[in-house]
Amino acid sequence: MTAAPPPPAAEIDPRLLEVLVCPVTRAALDYDRAKGELISRAAKLAYPIRDGVPIMLPEEARSLEDGE
Repeated sequence: MTAAPPPPAAEIDPRLLEVLVCPVTRAALDYDRAKGELISRAAKLAYPIRDGVPIMLPEEARSLEDGE
């Protein structure tokens, strides 16, 4: 069995990135284009981007593992 191909890189408006903050900590977010996520290092959460729309709900975010 072969591995599934990686998801396509999510695109997001750079102006939106300037104003978005983590809803948990209000800290700045880092954009991980390859994974299609917005990363909150302060909250150790990764918020998904679906169809170009950031899903800024803590219950939809995945927890970051040590070293991520």
